[in-house]
Amino acid sequence: MEQPAHGGEPAGAAGDAAETLDHPLPEGVRRRVVALVADAFGGLTVAELPAPLRQYARFTPSRRAKFAGSAMAAALDADPLFRQRIGERFKQGQPELAGAVESGVLPAAADPVDVAAAAYVLRPPGWVKLVAAAGEEAQRADAERADEAGRRELERLREELAAARDRSRSETEQLRHDLEAARKEAESLHRKLRSAQSDVKRGEAALRRAQGEIEAARAEAAAQVSAAESETRRLRARLGEVETALEASRRTAREGRSVEDMRLRLLLDTVLDAAQGLRRELALPPVSVHPADTVDAVEPGRMSPKDIAARALSETDPALLDQLLALPQAHLVVDGYNVTKTGYPTMPLEKQRLRLLGGLSALAARSGAEVTCVFDGAELAAPVLLAPPRGVRVLFSKPGVTADELIRQLVRAEPPGRPVVVVSTDREVADGVAKAGARPVASALLLKRLSRLS
Repeated sequence: MEQPAHGGEPAGAAGDAAETLDHPLPEGVRRRVVALVADAFGGLTVAELPAPLRQYARFTPSRRAKFAGSAMAAALDADPLFRQRIGERFKQGQPELAGAVESGVLPAAADPVDVAAAAYVLRPPGWVKLVAAAGEEAQRADAERADEAGRRELERLREELAAARDRSRSETEQLRHDLEAARKEAESLHRKLRSAQSDVKRGEAALRRAQGEIEAARAEAAAQVSAAESETRRLRARLGEVETALEASRRTAREGRSVEDMRLRLLLDTVLDAAQGLRRELALPPVSVHPADTVDAVEPGRMSPKDIAARALSETDPALLDQLLALPQAHLVVDGYNVTKTGYPTMPLEKQRLRLLGGLSALAARSGAEVTCVFDGAELAAPVLLAPPRGVRVLFSKPGVTADELIRQLVRAEPPGRPVVVVSTDREVADGVAKAGARPVASALLLKRLSRLS
């Protein structure tokens, strides 16, 4: 296959510039060109295709012609290299027609549309004349077909007109007979109508009297029904109010008791675990503890208060997070996107979530603490298909609610006294949860701790 000449132009670019069409490509020739390109399309690699056409590389020729016809025609006209490659494929598929078009000696039996399509792709000298001649030939053939169809249509209309005239004469004669019979029948009906009108007048008078009596009875019945319906509506409304109030009272009592029982049970578990933890930490025999041992002083060989202060952990030490999660019934609440955009902001949101949740799952398994990860639902373009990892509760905020507000709701839902640790660099979130009794820590601290697990 030929390669582009110097300067990025194919070898035939100069010939294309010398001859150009001064009118649109005839529709028949355009359709044949699109079909030709669609057939030759499959022989090219994806790299050999123009960028706009690569998405159609796997289509069948018929689907390419249907969905990418305009794009292929535009690329063939604007991209000489693509046109040259299509021409090479055409030469391989139809060498006789391609050779005839390039030599200028056209077979007498060749279809002018095929010749014009081949000339448009191969662009030999004089190709514009071949395309124009094919267009004129196609127009001439269309005109002849139209004239022939018009003559056939005219002959058909003449035959239909003659038949319609014959039917019209017979139908006119029949209508005259029908009209005479209708006149006689109308006279008879007119006489009967006058007799019936007299009977109707007498019946209408009797009907008016009966209607007056019925209206009076109906008005009385309607008044009684209206009074009964009013009383029924009043009783139903009263009954509905009573039922609503009763159901609301039951629901309030049931929900309040359930929430309070849960909060009290969780607080009780926290206090019990804390007491057990203190018992394990102290582990002192009862007989060895004396009141004098509780006096704060420095004994020989023991650490001084300064030594104890020196062992305090800084806010950036990952061991601080381990100490917090070691508290009884600890609950770790993580501001998801605040952590991921601090640690790995260049990753897609989906991969950010998966990486963070994997680390939190390992941390939950290691510490035994309850872990909840909160993401902002406002950044979701569609529902997230996500299976939460073991030991981690994953929550997305509802529309109109930010992740910060959801975190504050989670903290407020916990009973006073339970250890709650909130991971977020957002100062507003940290200050808000601190006022509610939670312990805020920076996102960088959690990232350091998770890096040790990986």
